[in-house]
Amino acid sequence: MDLSRLFSVPKPSIGVVHLLPLPTSPRWGGSLKTVIDRAEQEAAALAAGGISGILVENFCDAPFPKGPVDPAVISAMTVIVQRIQSLVPVPVGVNVLRNDALGAMAIASCVGAHFIRVNVLSGAMATDQGVIEGCAYDLLRYRRELGCDVKILADVLVKHAQPLSTDQMAVAVRDTIDRGLADGVILSGSATGSPPNVDDLVVARSAAGETPLFVGSGADVDNVAQLLSIADGVIVASSLKRRGKIHLPVDPNRVHQFMEATSLPYQGPPTLGNSNGHLSAPPLTTLSS
Repeated sequence: MDLSRLFSVPKPSIGVVHLLPLPTSPRWGGSLKTVIDRAEQEAAALAAGGISGILVENFCDAPFPKGPVDPAVISAMTVIVQRIQSLVPVPVGVNVLRNDALGAMAIASCVGAHFIRVNVLSGAMATDQGVIEGCAYDLLRYRRELGCDVKILADVLVKHAQPLSTDQMAVAVRDTIDRGLADGVILSGSATGSPPNVDDLVVARSAAGETPLFVGSGADVDNVAQLLSIADGVIVASSLKRRGKIHLPVDPNRVHQFMEATSLPYQGPPTLGNSNGHLSAPPLTTLSS
């Protein structure tokens, strides 16, 4: 996958629009217009701040099913993604949680979105939704049946889960690429907002070869330079919210600060973490959070 061709930059930063609860969700508020208005505001703030792409996901629909979501969720997300695409000039993607990859592919194919995120494409993971098995067999055939070229960004050893197949990072990355046919792979920390272990990131980057590797969580103004010295891009959400709180709206100032930080060189060896193997932040004296 040619990142420069898709995102117009060699190392893209993809901002996430967390949708308010959708129809049939336990916390659904009863007004799709409210959800759309919030989504459009956040997408506009991300694009104005210079973000390279936008990922739309039903983050507030927890608890999630482990398989297909309700048709009302697909319908609502289709409307919202199409609205966002008409509003912003950057590529837009879809993630239907927890792992409705076929639903995400259907949305993307119908509205002309550019990519989807799949939490479990290959292998099997024990999650709070139960055991989720890889969906590569069905998804790749469905993409071919739809006749589209929507790119598949797949998590490796996804957050909020434990592997039931291999826990070896290099093996999991190669399986996701060679056997799952992912167009790009994503490495996250153990939970939302947590960065990956830097040693795991280095192993994943080596194993991925020419396939793009994204950091899927935990990127902020203090560590993004180091992350991008290893990975090919980042997917960012928590640190762009007001006060860094995941359930608050996107803060335009934080988006600008984050994008400024992506252009700064990392002052240190990219293969070294701290004594615990976690990311040690470079000094950023010119930015505030």
